[in-house]
Order: sequence, then structure tokens, then C-alpha cells
Amino acid sequence: MPLASPSDFSIIALLPWGVAAFAACAAILWVLLRTGLAWRLATDIPNDRSLHTRPTPRVGGWGIVPVAVVLIGLAAPSLWLPALAAALLAALSQIDDRRGLPARVRFGGHAAAVAALIAVYPAGVPWWALACMAVLLVWLVNLYNFMDGSDGLAGGMALLGFGGYALAAAVSVHADAALAAASLIVAGAAAGFLLFNFHPARIFLGDAGSIPLGFLAGALGYWGWREGVWPVWFPALCFAPFIGDASVTLVKRLLRGEKFWQAHREHYYQRLVQSGLGHASTAWIWYLFMAVGIMLAICALQFALLYQWLAVAGWSAVLVVAGLCIDRRWRRHMSHSGQT
Repeated sequence: MPLASPSDFSIIALLPWGVAAFAACAAILWVLLRTGLAWRLATDIPNDRSLHTRPTPRVGGWGIVPVAVVLIGLAAPSLWLPALAAALLAALSQIDDRRGLPARVRFGGHAAAVAALIAVYPAGVPWWALACMAVLLVWLVNLYNFMDGSDGLAGGMALLGFGGYALAAAVSVHADAALAAASLIVAGAAAGFLLFNFHPARIFLGDAGSIPLGFLAGALGYWGWREGVWPVWFPALCFAPFIGDASVTLVKRLLRGEKFWQAHREHYYQRLVQSGLGHASTAWIWYLFMAVGIMLAICALQFALLYQWLAVAGWSAVLVVAGLCIDRRWRRHMSHSGQT
């Protein structure tokens, strides 16, 4: 898929939307912290599965979601359904944050949001392909939540991933201004959250933030594929470190007969933190992998189809090797600490 020339579309004109999202999200979260309301809305109490040692408010979604929904409604009204569904998922997740909900209710809400997206905006592919896409989108909603466990990680991934979406939507031969604006808005809001979430974190994302972000990552990725802005592999490559970590960890736990929805500390990023790198260094390593993958994905848009998939396979191999290196580091750490 060739790239458009710079004169065809300029992302510079959309930057004020991203700046507005950054400022609005940062302002909301600052007020919540300043007034003490953040602790009353939702607080994370550390347990033996946590990477943190002190109670911290989980209110990132209170800044990101309303800002993203309102600004997307203004800048990209054609994307009203993904924005509305994200708002409803945030409300459902906030109830779960405060009171707890059965897994079937949570997953039912996620599936309903994805089903509505695909029903209203069907792609011209066979029904079974749409069904597979729906399953992948529901998984993306939940894996983002699984990866929200280290300072700066989920927020930085949102900033980079949605920023990659925005850039690709602007330079594609089928440039989509609405998609670029919506992606830039989410990236800007994530940057506002990251001000308070990078190590040492003053706030966490919480389900009310991670679930809508996972949905928007899938929904905007699906929209771009449906509109011919990018191939089906592009969103997966942009969020490949997240997808790979969560998916491999899930498979390992399922093979051991464990309940994958229960809290644990077996993700690759958790092992890096526990093995001595700490939150900040782990986040920077993940940012590096994310940034390189996004740059590769955008460059690969101009490759022939065969070479696009070779790029995907090559980057997947790099991530596999990185995972093996983390596993090796973890085994050495456990051996030196006398644990099994």
C-alpha cells in the first residue's frame, strides 16, 4: 500500500486536537488529585500480586475517556459509535472497579460493544472472517487491562500506539482525516495521563481506563482496515509488544490449567520489574520496542504484499527472541534468589 505525498494530507493541522486532549486530561486528573476526590472514586490496595507497595487511586479513565469521547465527537463525528461504546464500557468498568462484577457480565459488555461495532460498520468479508475479527477485538479489550500493572507502561503504549495510528492515517494513500484526528486525540489524552502515571506513579489507569483504551485500539484499527487505510496486520504490529506479552502469558497459564483472569505476576514486563530493572527502565524498554515496531509498520505500508508479511514475520521473530531473553533473565534471577 503506497504512501500519500505530504501535500495530500497534513497531520500538523490536527495537532491542536491532540494538544487540547493532553491539556484537558491533565487538568482533570490534577483536579482529582488536588481535591482528594481521586481516592474516593477508586483506589488500588496493594496485595501479594501487586508490583506496588502503597495505595494509589485508579482514576486514569476519568481523565482519558470523557476527553476522548467529547473531542472525537467534535473532531470526528463519523466515529461516534466507537466513542459512545468506549464511554459505556468505562461506566461498566467503573462499577467493576468500585463494587466488582461477575466475569460473565464484564465479558458480556465487551462482546456487546464489539458486536455493535461490527454490525453497524460491517466489512466486505465473509461472515466467518468477521467472527474471527470479533474474537480478536474482544481479546484486545481485555489484554490491555492485563497489561496495566507497571508505572508508565499502559499509558506510554497508548501514546505511541495511537500516535502511530494517527501518523499512518495521515500518510496512507487512503488518508482518513477523521481516523487521524480520533487517534491523535486518544494519544494526547494518554500523554496527559502519563504525566501522573510515569514512575513513581501517582495514579493508575484502572479498568475504567484500560478497557475503553483496549476497545478503541481495536475499533480504530478495525475502522482503518475497513476503510482501506491500512492492511489487517497494521494494528497488530503497532501494539505487538502488548499483544505478544499478554497472549503468550495467557497460553502458558491455560496450559498449566490456571485461571487466566486471576491476578498474577507472570507477564514479561512484571518479570523485568521484579528481576531488578524497576518500573522506569522496564517502561523505556517497552517504549523502544513499541516505537521500532510502529516505524517498521508505517514503512512496510509501501512494500509489496509479500514483503509486508515478511516484515510482520521478522518483527514477530525479534519479539520472540526478546521474550526468550527475558525468560532466561528471570530463571537466573530466581536461581540467585534461591526460589523455584
